[in-house]
Amino acid sequence: MNITPQIYKKMTEKAVPRSNSKVNTLYAFVTGGSICMLGQLILSAFVNMGFSEENASTWTSVILVCTSALLTGLGWYERIAKHAGAGTLVPITGFANAISSSAVEARSEGLVTGVGAKIFSIAGPVILYGSSAAFLYGLFYYFASMI
Repeated sequence: MNITPQIYKKMTEKAVPRSNSKVNTLYAFVTGGSICMLGQLILSAFVNMGFSEENASTWTSVILVCTSALLTGLGWYERIAKHAGAGTLVPITGFANAISSSAVEARSEGLVTGVGAKIFSIAGPVILYGSSAAFLYGLFYYFASMI
């Protein structure tokens, strides 16, 4: 059977499920907004308990990262992301999910060669380029302040 590009296009259009982008956008917006709102509620609670803004921010980040990692480990984060899409990619929780999911996938290979080696497969480049960018920005700031 000779499949032309036109026939292939028709075949893929039949096989690919239709997505309702308006509904998907709404789910992503509501989910991302809910995650951010939860973070703001946690931050406000810590500030109301007498924590400084800096300490409250730190604890809020820790709670969001740990919650995201826990939900990933339990398999719930994936279920939420299935319906919410990009809304779950709110930076801090999405990054924690990416790191945790790498570890969960590699757990069958053992703690050292599996989890230990694979947990930084996503975080490694971010840490490398983030540190490099911070160094370069620091140099730029240092030399710019001398002028």
